Amino acid sequence: MPRLFEVVDLRFAYPHRPPVLAGARLHLDAGERLAITGPNGAGKSTLLQVLVGLLRPQEGRVVAFGRERRAEADFHEVRRRAGYVFQDPDDQLFCPTVAEDVAFGPLNLGQSRAEALATVERVLAQVGLEGFRDRVTHTLSGGEKRLVSLACVLAMDPDVLLLDEPTNALDEETTDRMVAVLHDLPQAMILVSHDPHFRRKVATRTLRLSRGRLDVPDPACRHAVREPEGRTG
Repeated sequence: MPRLFEVVDLRFAYPHRPPVLAGARLHLDAGERLAITGPNGAGKSTLLQVLVGLLRPQEGRVVAFGRERRAEADFHEVRRRAGYVFQDPDDQLFCPTVAEDVAFGPLNLGQSRAEALATVERVLAQVGLEGFRDRVTHTLSGGEKRLVSLACVLAMDPDVLLLDEPTNALDEETTDRMVAVLHDLPQAMILVSHDPHFRRKVATRTLRLSRGRLDVPDPACRHAVREPEGRTG
């Protein structure tokens, strides 16, 4: 089976700023749960956006699901098969109700309304939000919005999950709930997270992004790199 993702020598810089990716390499195989850590502004969110073609590197190769991806058309399949959960759920949720947000993707994939509603019920149950179908999205708590964002992605039946700080600003109870949900999912994952306890509970391995490159953390602190809380770069 080909690797799900492989990136080689990625280089990316925003205009008039130093590079945030400077020869970064990584790979993701089936069944892996790869955590990426690193200081704020290191380029972790940028890396996820490069993987799904929302940003294009100045140099390097992105291979996804066995094919090198270069042009916009190459990434259409990638975005369908790799579910990207944004760091801020308000960037992902835009419909009036939970059901409409979760059903949006399946309807665009060609499901009938009845099929899409069945998908809504299934994925809300997966994330422990049974009974939330008709809730107004903007009235949800931060933790509930994060779980709905995950449900929106799961409704597309992705092969891979890309999660950007999925426990940011969550309390301990909701974090434990997120951990339990992720443990029950079959998908391979790339998890950007500052939270060492979350990484230790969920990830199978960790890479640290620093100075534009990805490296294995020191073995003495593997899955336990301590950093200040905050939004990633």
